[in-house]
Amino acid sequence: MIDIPNNKQLILFDGVCNLCNASVLYVIKRDTKHKFLFAPLQSAIGKQIIKKFNIDTEETDSILLYNPLKKKLSYKSTAALLVAKYLGFPINLLTVFLVLPSFLRNWVYNYIAKNRYKWYGKKEACMIPTPELNSKFLD
Repeated sequence: MIDIPNNKQLILFDGVCNLCNASVLYVIKRDTKHKFLFAPLQSAIGKQIIKKFNIDTEETDSILLYNPLKKKLSYKSTAALLVAKYLGFPINLLTVFLVLPSFLRNWVYNYIAKNRYKWYGKKEACMIPTPELNSKFLD
């Protein structure tokens, strides 16, 4: 059972990707309404959601956004833009791109995702949150 409070959404991210880790820290800093919880894709809850929604990790190794209230999983550019919606001005303006078809948005997203390790590097292990951030992370 995926146990997440209905007033939260879970962001699943590549825990060994430097770009992904920087993005998580960016969201945490701007998540003033405490809307999000976080977990690496490689974590137990990450694997549980991947299995529940039958996600092919060879095809989708990107950000996933799980909304427990709607029991819905968003991924790639849609997930990123839905997260941006809650981060305040001016980042929330990016949601205007949701009007574009996902295949167009995901073309850009996939290009960045494909090159993220080359451009930003990779860690040997998942990020360990600091004690003050630990409450925002699930395993």
